[in-house]
Amino acid sequence: YYLPKIPSLFTMQVTEKKADPEVNLLFYLRKVRILSFYCNRSGLDGSCGACTVMVSRYNPKTKTIHHFPATACLVPICSLYGAAVTTVEGVGSIKTRIHPVQERLAKCHGTQCGFCSPGMVMSIYTLLRNHPEPTPDQITEALGGEPSRPLRAGPRVDSNLCRCTGYRPIVESGKTFCESTVCQMKGSGKCCLDSEEKSFANRQEKICTKLYNEDEFQPFDPSQEPIFPPELIRMAEDPNKRRLTFQGQRTTWIAPVTLSDLLELRANFPKAPLVMGNTAVGPSIKFKNEFHPVFLSPLGLPELHFVNTTDTGVTIGAGYSLAQLNEALRLIVSEQPKEKTQTCRALLKHLRTLAGAQIRNMATLGGPVVSRPNYSDLNPILAAGNATINLISKDGQRQIPLNGPFLERSPEANLKSEEIVLSVSIPYSTQWHYVSGLRLAQRQENAFAIVNAGMSVKFEDGTNVIKELQMFYGSVGPTVVSASQSCKQLIGRRWDDQMLSDACRWVLDEIYIPPAAEGGMVEYKRTLIISLLFKFYLKVRQGLNKMDPQKFPDIPEKFMSALEDFPIETPQGLQMFQCVDPYQPPQDPVGHPVMHQSAIKHATGQAVFIDDMPPIDQELFLAVVTSTRAHAKIISIDISEALALPGVVDVITAEDVPGDNNHEGEILYAQNEVICVGQIVCTVAADTYVHAKEAAKKVKIAYEDIEPKIITIEQAIEHNSFLSAEKKIEQGNVEQAFKYVDQIIEGEVHVEGQEHFYMETQSILAIPKTEDKEMVLHLGTQFPTHVQEYVAAALNVPRSRIACHMKRAGGAFGGKVTKPALLGAVGAVAANKTGRPIRFILERGDDMLITAGRHPLLGKYKIGFMNNGMIKAADVEYYINGGCTPDESEMVLEFIVLKSENAYYIPNFRCRGRACKTNLPSNTAFRGFGFPQATVVVEAYITAVASQCNLLPEEVKEINMYKRISKTAYKETFNPEPLRRCWKECLEKSSFYARKLAAEEFNKKNYWKKRGLAVVPMKFTIGIPIAYYNQAAALVHIYLDGSVLVTHGGCELGQGLHTKMIQVASRELNIPQSYIHLSETSTITVPNAVFTAGSMGTDVNGKAVQNACQILMARLHPIIRRNPKGKWEDWVAKAFEDSISLSTTGYYKGYQTNMDWEKEEGNAYPYFVYGASCSEVEVDCLTGAHKLLRTDIFMDAAFSINPAVDIGQIEGAFIQGMGLYTIEELKYSPEGVLYSRGPSDYKIPTVTEIPEEFYVTLVRSRNPIAIYSSKGLGEAGMFMGSSVLLAIYDAVAAARRERGLTKTFTLSSPATPEVIRMTCVDQFTDMIPRDDPSTFTPWSIHVS
Repeated sequence: YYLPKIPSLFTMQVTEKKADPEVNLLFYLRKVRILSFYCNRSGLDGSCGACTVMVSRYNPKTKTIHHFPATACLVPICSLYGAAVTTVEGVGSIKTRIHPVQERLAKCHGTQCGFCSPGMVMSIYTLLRNHPEPTPDQITEALGGEPSRPLRAGPRVDSNLCRCTGYRPIVESGKTFCESTVCQMKGSGKCCLDSEEKSFANRQEKICTKLYNEDEFQPFDPSQEPIFPPELIRMAEDPNKRRLTFQGQRTTWIAPVTLSDLLELRANFPKAPLVMGNTAVGPSIKFKNEFHPVFLSPLGLPELHFVNTTDTGVTIGAGYSLAQLNEALRLIVSEQPKEKTQTCRALLKHLRTLAGAQIRNMATLGGPVVSRPNYSDLNPILAAGNATINLISKDGQRQIPLNGPFLERSPEANLKSEEIVLSVSIPYSTQWHYVSGLRLAQRQENAFAIVNAGMSVKFEDGTNVIKELQMFYGSVGPTVVSASQSCKQLIGRRWDDQMLSDACRWVLDEIYIPPAAEGGMVEYKRTLIISLLFKFYLKVRQGLNKMDPQKFPDIPEKFMSALEDFPIETPQGLQMFQCVDPYQPPQDPVGHPVMHQSAIKHATGQAVFIDDMPPIDQELFLAVVTSTRAHAKIISIDISEALALPGVVDVITAEDVPGDNNHEGEILYAQNEVICVGQIVCTVAADTYVHAKEAAKKVKIAYEDIEPKIITIEQAIEHNSFLSAEKKIEQGNVEQAFKYVDQIIEGEVHVEGQEHFYMETQSILAIPKTEDKEMVLHLGTQFPTHVQEYVAAALNVPRSRIACHMKRAGGAFGGKVTKPALLGAVGAVAANKTGRPIRFILERGDDMLITAGRHPLLGKYKIGFMNNGMIKAADVEYYINGGCTPDESEMVLEFIVLKSENAYYIPNFRCRGRACKTNLPSNTAFRGFGFPQATVVVEAYITAVASQCNLLPEEVKEINMYKRISKTAYKETFNPEPLRRCWKECLEKSSFYARKLAAEEFNKKNYWKKRGLAVVPMKFTIGIPIAYYNQAAALVHIYLDGSVLVTHGGCELGQGLHTKMIQVASRELNIPQSYIHLSETSTITVPNAVFTAGSMGTDVNGKAVQNACQILMARLHPIIRRNPKGKWEDWVAKAFEDSISLSTTGYYKGYQTNMDWEKEEGNAYPYFVYGASCSEVEVDCLTGAHKLLRTDIFMDAAFSINPAVDIGQIEGAFIQGMGLYTIEELKYSPEGVLYSRGPSDYKIPTVTEIPEEFYVTLVRSRNPIAIYSSKGLGEAGMFMGSSVLLAIYDAVAAARRERGLTKTFTLSSPATPEVIRMTCVDQFTDMIPRDDPSTFTPWSIHVS
């Protein structure tokens, strides 16, 4: 196969004589260093898309070349014989030329941390290779979802995950390849700018709306793309092809070239899996430890790749990929009458949301048919459509029905061991025959269904009397199940409401889901079973009406929208910020939307992350062995079997730690007892990661459980288990105030945790030195000083012997503040014991298990208020689940208590908080640091007060919001004027009240769909209440050629910190940015640096860089004064000749914050960041799904140093916050085992979840305390995502009111489809059986 040559863009032939079937393309590329940058071990199940490549194959039958995206982690190297593979380096390179796709992604600010960027580039690039002149719809398809037009074709890439950007700029970069990039708002043909210009006509400050200049883009010329290698065409057309056999260390890969050859092999190896796309076999090998000595790969057999249509139906080869199946079905649907293509249309509807483009191009039709997974989306529809499976073996061919017995794995319906699936036949539907597919998943696309179904009904001609009925459900049992008995009972019944009622009861009786069933959500699944049946009932009623309107009445008008799927629209929006002063010198970059300094490197794959660093001589790989018990005594550790395996060098335990194994309460290696599932017990060092991981599985640990085992906050409270003392602030007289209010309400709110899901998992490279016990570490961290401290303590050496280097991190979000110190020390101990370099890269599952995330929170409130909505008294208690060790839980709790009032003045206010100690992995810092959880409780009680007073929540917010210069509950003075401005502009510019009326009108006309709107204000803070944590230092060198090297203590995490520091240095030194270089953060250059967190990276490091630059300019000033017309280089040379130092440190003492917890007062934070957000959603009350229609964010940015970076931070934080409040759900067993350990189980937002309309405005104010009057905006956008949660609340409240449920209710976070559906109480939720909680142990529990 062919790969790009580096650095050339020409192709090179790669011949691998010893191809190992167990090696995937990702590992191979990295091993031979053809590809320098991809997704290390962050996913390895194809779900994140970071390792996307373009695979090209020649089809000798059609004489065409097919390009498709594929995830390298799932592609076996043996499957690529005769293929051309294009990686991101093959698209473009800094060393040669960058491709327009790479350039535009970078210049449109579509990259932040950069870890996902190569995958994004490859997805867009593949689209352009297939569609050189794409339409806006095709771009939308390529970057997230198929627009809701029934017959559109085209590749899509919704499985490319990004955790930083919020996707909007990535979509925008793709849209620049369309003929017209002017947005056509909602099909009106008008540009969104037209209406917005009027809004700002009267503003004194000129508002800009473009973050990049399209005139700078190089043109895209499709004719300049590399040609497909002619040699591969000759190979494909070779009439004398021979069987291929690849022999690996443990396995054999055989690729037959004829059908008879395949059947012969199948007879000889009946248990060997047939590998086509490897989307099922690959993950099973990795995650289920399956082993197959032989693989059969009939990848190119023409007998498996065909479409044959007849008068009665269509037969499709089992080797057709799902993407090819999609195209074939679309063609059939376009050519055949609608009544004949019911099954085809149902399949197309599901293919629209099934996986991502990479997986759909790899997975085949035959895969799910043979494996029959219980979650299959296609099999229930095929069964409902009476499909048949065409089998073949050496003994001949036969047909079997793809029906209930087959899907339920009845022995008599199984395939024989020597048989293979040749094709699937789908009969055409007929008149009076209806087939439908239905599903509901955690997110709109690229997620396994929670419940899916295939249903069909055939009527006696001209009647609504049931002749045949079939219902198949997926994800409700160990197999797809058929409601065959219920269907039999309904034969002969009329399709009416009484039939529906009986059908629901009978189906619920027949399909029994045990209360402790794997996957949980039992009552929700039961509800979905009949809710989806009701949708099918309505659809058929509607179809009958179209057949004979006189005979069959239509469904009620208010029910119509229940049948409409949420559309996937091309996102539109606007980003508004203050234009730079026209009198500002052109060279001064401050205030301009400057591109991220590493953006081009990100987009070309040339940005080096930890696992991209070349192998070091004699380096070893480290694999962890973690506890499987939440609280237990370690009886013994048997490492003998592990040590005996090939390649294993050593097993490291607590006994091998020369210094502190327990430093400040954080334990490196468990000793004597384990205190959570996921605690590191030992590590295995081996010559390869595969060897290390295999050996880790062989370590045997004997445990003896210890009681109590505390998992939840309630259990911690019961056992009085806390990590720190109570924190409290109070103002006024709360108890007295409660006596003089009109009403008092009490309630509690649960907010579950959140996984950081940074794209680059925790990564450490520890290198022991031969002298003086020195150790060098390269790692992605927010706090190199902390790593240095822990490593020094573990090795029992001075900190001066430990050098920590941090160039960049592939995302962090708080998860790389403390955890890299612990893991760095673990790796350093291994390096110290073995005397060899250690590469320690956590797999995604281990990372999620070990490092934990955001603190789950329980909030309890008691609120006293007047009937007009004025709140007079509030007593609030917070409990957070801190996990098993202190980490940062006490500080998180302090932040929660201090920020607990949000934007509201309550004269009598008391807030108390405790951090609970539990037997879970220790939760840690996460963007917003407690504020996003705590303020959900505040907004919940504000909404509850509004409900009690029959007021809009926005009215109660307005009544109680800070309005004048005031003091917080902890007596810090502030001016809320920017808050009031953001609030006012948000209400006005979002047209909130007009849209609120429109939503109410929509809700009157729609019973099963409801819309909701919400606006939330925000008073956020940056920094730390401890002054010495706000200091910073910098080091600036000027070299004799005039170039400048800037170093500072902050860490580049994707937030553009280095970019802003270059802007600062450029302004202060009055030189172009091109003169300035910023390489890395290191404990060698800037010692004792504090963490990069708390939104203060630019604030403090900017001041330090500014200080250093000003010192240097002061030194140069006499020279400049004597030669004012000289060049920068001349001044520098003269300074050197005059023996003037051209290097200096800069220092910033930091904001002088303080907090006295005994007095409950202090100036805890340097300043406040204000904002407001308005979101509108639409909710499907039958399934719990929701669609985010529009979001408007107004953020007080003061003066933005870089509007592109700041808006990127706001948008990315908003989408991350939206995920926290809606679809991101961590699931734990009652025993404390985390189930959600990867992208397949834990769903972060994809591009299809972003608002259809997304508007962000930076509101100008003054902040003289900060550099250039800017504000730190890295975290503030996180809470803005709660406007989506509250909009969902508003929609659900509308549904409940219509159903006669007026009682105030609490919608906890996250508002998953399950929570939404079960809160929208109706006849279906009332119908399901309920189990007594005392009679079973649930599969999963909430830990808040």
